Amino acid sequence: MSVLSAERVRRLSLGVPVVDDVFPGFEGSDFGVLYGEGSSLMGFVLCVRCILPPDLHGLGCDVVFVDGGNSFSPYLVSEVARGYGLDPRYVLERIYVSRAFTAYQLSSLILEKLEPFIDRHNVVLVFVSDIASLFLDRDIPKREAVDLFTKVCSKLADIAAKKGKIVLATYNPDRASRRGLFFEAVLFGRCNVLVRLGIKHGSLTFTLQDHPRVKPFTVELPKANLTLTKFIEEA
Repeated sequence: MSVLSAERVRRLSLGVPVVDDVFPGFEGSDFGVLYGEGSSLMGFVLCVRCILPPDLHGLGCDVVFVDGGNSFSPYLVSEVARGYGLDPRYVLERIYVSRAFTAYQLSSLILEKLEPFIDRHNVVLVFVSDIASLFLDRDIPKREAVDLFTKVCSKLADIAAKKGKIVLATYNPDRASRRGLFFEAVLFGRCNVLVRLGIKHGSLTFTLQDHPRVKPFTVELPKANLTLTKFIEEA
C-alpha cells in the first residue's frame, strides 16, 4: 500500500489500476513533468479525468491547456470523454485552450496572463504541452531563450505552490544541443514530480523518476493498454 493512501487529499489519478496502486496521482502544489512516448496521450487522459465528477474518481474542475506544441486534439479529447460516458462537447467546453506559436507568445501567456485567468475560473489543472520546443528556435538568441525559459519554469512552479494548483507539462527531450540540455536541467530541477513514459517490447512503461514522498518505480502495462479505450480505467 502506498504511503499516501491514508491521506485525505484530492488527487488526479491516472486511471490505470496497476499504476494507481503504487502512485495515487498528482495533487495540488505539484509541478509535474511527463516525457517520452505516450506522454501526450496521458496528458489528454489527465485533462478529461480532472473534469470527471468525483463519483467517477475525477475532480469536477476545469482545465487550462497552454498549447506550446500545436498538439491539442479535440478528436482525442472527445474519444477519451466518450470512454468515460461523458458528452465530448461538455468536456471540450471545460478545457480552456490557449495556443502559442512562438516562445514569446508562450512566455506572455504563462508569465502575464495565466495567473489572473485561473483566479477567475474553477481551474485545478494547468497543462502545458511541449513546454521547451518553441525555445529551441534558433531565431531566438540563446541568452534570451534561456532567460525566458527559466522564468516560465519558475512561474509554473510558483503557481503550483502558491495557488495550490496541479501544474503538468509535457516535454520532448532534445539532448543533441547544449540549449536543449540546459532546458532539461532547468525543467527537471524546478518540477517536483517527474514521469517518463516509454514503449518497450510492445508494452507501455510508466516510470516515476522523482517524487517528494513516493520512491521511484517502474511499471509495465500490457500491449492491450496502448489503445485508447484500454488505457482508460473503466468507471
